[in-house]
Amino acid sequence: MHKFLATSAIALSLALPVTAPTAAQAEYPEQPVEFVVPFPPGDLEDVLTRMIAEKFQEAYGVPAAVVNKPGGGGGPFPGAAEVAMAGSDGYTIGSFVIGVPLIGPEVGIPALNPNPFEPVGIFLTYPFVIATAGDAPYSTMDELAGYAAENDVALGHFGSVLIPTQVTLALAETMGFEYGSDAAFDALDCNTLASGDADVINTTLQLILPCLDDVKVLASIGAERIPLTPDAPTVGELAPELDIALWNGLFVHKDTPADVREKIAAVAVEVINSDAAKELAAQTGALIYWQDEAASTAQIEKDATTLGTVLELIDN
Repeated sequence: MHKFLATSAIALSLALPVTAPTAAQAEYPEQPVEFVVPFPPGDLEDVLTRMIAEKFQEAYGVPAAVVNKPGGGGGPFPGAAEVAMAGSDGYTIGSFVIGVPLIGPEVGIPALNPNPFEPVGIFLTYPFVIATAGDAPYSTMDELAGYAAENDVALGHFGSVLIPTQVTLALAETMGFEYGSDAAFDALDCNTLASGDADVINTTLQLILPCLDDVKVLASIGAERIPLTPDAPTVGELAPELDIALWNGLFVHKDTPADVREKIAAVAVEVINSDAAKELAAQTGALIYWQDEAASTAQIEKDATTLGTVLELIDN
């Protein structure tokens, strides 16, 4: 842990006039920095955020680490609330999915309403999928719709208020069926399907890559088909009004100084442009890029409009 040397402080006090310390005098960063990922380790946002934290430590010479704070059925919101309450000094940085700024203010957590965050930048679009076991008696969303009309189908998701879940439920609505039950999980992977805990899961491709040959991807959520699952249509192809991208970005409190944001962004840009990030994109089908603060703000505003359509469909 970073410590100041008392002997240096004494020497300086003899040479300089005594003044009260101020935030402006401190050079950021001068103490450990946390990047909070409000999900369990192992998924794409976690992998990339760890790469950013490692580069941050290398660039600025202070400890920097990822802290995973999953919220179970509460999705990422309890973890996001901790970031909101940590202050605006740049020492606690959120690595958040789209739902934090769009849905966070509506989930009843005071720290998130009004939205306390602004983006440093967006760096990832998930290859999010709707998948089922390889031996399931349906191989397409149309076949699932027909099967669900006469059988109970259990849906597994990361949280009922999260956008991927709501898009999945809205797609079922447009296709004329309902899931028999649904439940939230901290992790949705090969074991979830193999154990029978859920019949259909709404998850990221990263989490089912180890068993991709043994599952069926019924659809993907995003602007374009995933190269690793080219035969699976996008939700937008099946229902154009539901076309929305699922991204992850770095967020800080709205009062965080501009120079602090710039230092965070500089490291993130270097990581996103690295060969390691490009290789990760090729291996996983994810879109990895850097969208700056202004472009990210515009993206959030656009997605808010699309989300309104999704919620209207669910309500109806």
